[in-house]
Amino acid sequence: MRSLNCLYVAILSFAVAASGKAAEITPAGQELSRFLDGFHVEGLWLPGQHVNWKTGKYTGPGTSSSTHCSAFVAAVCLRADIYILRPPDHSVVLLANAQYDWLRSDGSKHGWKRVASMTEAQRLANEGQLVVASYKNPDPKKHGHIAIVRPCTKGAQPIALEGPQIIQAGGTNWNSTTLKEGFKRHPDAWRDGHILFFAHTVDSKR
Repeated sequence: MRSLNCLYVAILSFAVAASGKAAEITPAGQELSRFLDGFHVEGLWLPGQHVNWKTGKYTGPGTSSSTHCSAFVAAVCLRADIYILRPPDHSVVLLANAQYDWLRSDGSKHGWKRVASMTEAQRLANEGQLVVASYKNPDPKKHGHIAIVRPCTKGAQPIALEGPQIIQAGGTNWNSTTLKEGFKRHPDAWRDGHILFFAHTVDSKR
């Protein structure tokens, strides 16, 4: 199983600096973890397939470029009763780029707030907020990428080295991996700081 244990990742990423000790996960964050685990993303929304965007289930053969990061994020938001740009308001084609633009322009009207840093993104996820990491490809004909930050106790130093922990569909589907690993198909995004973070509160009664 490709899923990484975030505690193990934090240990391997050097001892946490005194000013950046591991963040706690609140009960709401623990509930968010269970919610995200319930999507079984490593077996659904698989690359190379056409899928139902809401469920990630196979609907037919795709191409090598068929990936579903934005559809997965849209499905998570739908089940959490949070609006993010999604079908039928936008095609699944190049949806990640469109979601990036939408979050920057109209996201605040739907409860999304810009998050200033990777450390803050991890903290808010640990508190149970739904946080997305979004990247727009500068080439309008190529896809960007989007993922969800998942609760993890890693501290400031590991976050600075590898980013917060995420769950994603994409070229590789991960239930839990680092931002740096998840966005490695877009190295400029990680290296040059082009990934933006946005957070939305989650209704605990969902």
